[in-house]
Amino acid sequence: MGRAYQNRKVSMAKTADAKAKVYSKYGREIYVTAKSGGIDPAGNLALRGLIDRAKKDQVPTHVIEKAIDKAKGSGGEDFSPARYEGFGPGGCMVMIDCLTDNPNRTFGDVRQCFTKTKCKIGNQGSVSHMFDHAAILALSHDDEEAVLEALLLADVDVTDIESGEGKVTLFAPHTEYFKAKQALIDAFGEIEFDVDEIQFLPQGSTPVTGDDVEMFEKFMDMLNDLDDVQNIYHDADVESTE
Repeated sequence: MGRAYQNRKVSMAKTADAKAKVYSKYGREIYVTAKSGGIDPAGNLALRGLIDRAKKDQVPTHVIEKAIDKAKGSGGEDFSPARYEGFGPGGCMVMIDCLTDNPNRTFGDVRQCFTKTKCKIGNQGSVSHMFDHAAILALSHDDEEAVLEALLLADVDVTDIESGEGKVTLFAPHTEYFKAKQALIDAFGEIEFDVDEIQFLPQGSTPVTGDDVEMFEKFMDMLNDLDDVQNIYHDADVESTE
């Protein structure tokens, strides 16, 4: 299930102001996660993992701290999650996760991305059944068996595990994320995970070739330009133009 999963994950932004967009997206997600689960990373593993990912993506400390400080108050913005599904260029399947304070605006913006690239937005559930909601954890370790044993002893439901070049990557249902992460920390001490996230992995792939490649890139750029878009998942196997 996990082969080359990183190649399927679309970067948050590829425009000239990419860093600012990445900071904004992380800031919003950290704020929502801290507000809902507590501002202490030690007691909020989701927040802890998010902060670790933000640091790996070179998000400045002041951006992270500002988002957490904002979550301490009782007021603030009221963001809610929204997910949109549909079919992109070449018939590929696409899922877009957003955090929004205005669902009507966000839906209109996302729908316009589909419309302007001659794609079709679908109903809820139209493509999500073709993705696995997975927890992914990767760590530096040279003994796959020891990692697997630690997870099995903690009764973690592991769906796939890979190893190579001194790293072990495990895949589990998203509901097992906290249990899996804690099991590894208990077994091996404090770990700096190379990958620590929950995402949707496609069960298959759809080839995107010819003129659809340029349209696919335009579609992704339009979605990434939307402030409310947090993550994009797709099953496109895009033909190289090099």
